Amino acid sequence: FAEAAHVKMVTELPSKTDSIEHVLTEYMRMSGVYWGLSAMACLGRDLRAEMDADGALVPWVLSCQHASGGFGGGVAAEHDAHLLYTLSALQILALLGRLDALGESRGRVVGYVASLQRADGSFAGDEWGEVDTRFSYCALSALAILGDLVWSDAGDAARGDGGARRARP
Repeated sequence: FAEAAHVKMVTELPSKTDSIEHVLTEYMRMSGVYWGLSAMACLGRDLRAEMDADGALVPWVLSCQHASGGFGGGVAAEHDAHLLYTLSALQILALLGRLDALGESRGRVVGYVASLQRADGSFAGDEWGEVDTRFSYCALSALAILGDLVWSDAGDAARGDGGARRARP
C-alpha cells in the first residue's frame, strides 16, 4: 500500500482543473469530493488541514444548494438538485464537523428529502421521479445525519406498504 501516493493523488485533484477528467466529472463533483474526504479519513489524515486548508470547501458545498434545499453535483446554477448529491453534501459537512454551516437552510434540506418520499414509502432521486432502492438509503441516511428521521416514514420505506405519512415541514 502506497499511502503517500494515495494522499498525493487525492490532495492534488482539486488543482488539476485543466484535465479532461475534471471536465468530464463536473456533474458528480459533490460525490467525488465526499469519496476523496472519506479516503483521507480512512487514512487517519487531518481533513481540515489537508483537504480544506484554505477554508473554501464548505462555501463551495453551500454554493451547490438549491432554493428547494437539495444539492446538485456541482454549482447550483449548473446542476439540478438530487438526493445522491444532497447526501454527499451532508456527508462532507459532517466529516468536516460543519453541519452548522447549513444554518436556517437545514429545514429546507429536511423538507426537500421528505418531499421525495412516495406514497408507497419509496423515495425518488429528484423532482423528475426516478425511484431506486439506493434513493431510499440516501434519504434515510441524509435525515439521520440531520437528526430528523421523524419527517419520513422509515417503516413505510422499509416495508414499501404506503401507510400514512406525517405532515411535511
